[in-house]
Amino acid sequence: MASSSISGQLRKHEIPGRVAVTKGNGGLLKIIVTAKSGTAEIYLNGAHVTSFQKNGEPPLLFMSAKSWFAPGKPIRGGVPVCFPWFGNRDGEPSHGFARIMEWKLVKTSAATDGSVTLHFRLPETSGREAWKKLQTEFVVTVADKLTMELTAVNHSAAAMEIENCLHTYFHVGDIGAVLLAGLQGTPFDDFAAGAGGARKVENDSVLEITKETNRVYPNHTGTVEIRDEKFRRTIRVEKFNSQSTVVWNPWTTQKLPDDFDPAEHRQMVCVESGNVKQNKILLAPGKTSALKVVLNSAPLK
Repeated sequence: MASSSISGQLRKHEIPGRVAVTKGNGGLLKIIVTAKSGTAEIYLNGAHVTSFQKNGEPPLLFMSAKSWFAPGKPIRGGVPVCFPWFGNRDGEPSHGFARIMEWKLVKTSAATDGSVTLHFRLPETSGREAWKKLQTEFVVTVADKLTMELTAVNHSAAAMEIENCLHTYFHVGDIGAVLLAGLQGTPFDDFAAGAGGARKVENDSVLEITKETNRVYPNHTGTVEIRDEKFRRTIRVEKFNSQSTVVWNPWTTQKLPDDFDPAEHRQMVCVESGNVKQNKILLAPGKTSALKVVLNSAPLK
């Protein structure tokens, strides 16, 4: 359960002018990060990055105005950490338990170049014996770009099957003025309404979001660009050790919980990076998985 007080241990990780611990929405603890080139906010609940904004730019990440902020509930928007599985699992939290647990902040540092780095660790998963030997950490670096790395080490004597995904919600000016590049010629599984996971191929040079979109691109390792005509910027999603790309917008047709207003689909698009479904990882004893995603933006050319 999330704590409502700020411990002395947490206070030790504060850096004057750079890292501050405070109470956020719903009384949940959050970290406010001030780097030379921008700012970020990260909740301990889910080690969830809810904000990243470069100086002089609109926010890079979308947050639902109706998001829950409560212990044991996922936050809608920002960067949910989906781990150690993706999607639904009978009797278990959707997208895994990592996004609804309170993580530990174990280290912070500020570099001479103005960047700030925070290290989070997922505590032992009480009541989940199968996962106790999986040491999981999340490192976030805030600079003129946002860098996130999710690592897991298998300390058990047997191989473990895992999925990981940084389920990033991007803030856009209007979805009707957005083009996605970097997916041409890539086969994908279409899970939107009525598609049922049908295998298709992206033939267009850019993808326009004009209806409910829920695509998993297996075996896709390249960079995706989000070209936003209204905000006049291009967001680059670079990823490492990621075999899967997911593109999602619920439009007004996908049934969602009441933490999302259907009208909000105009201001968001998810481009998610990870290893899911057929790209899930069989992590051998003593081995480490390391998913890294770098988000950057530049003026639209």
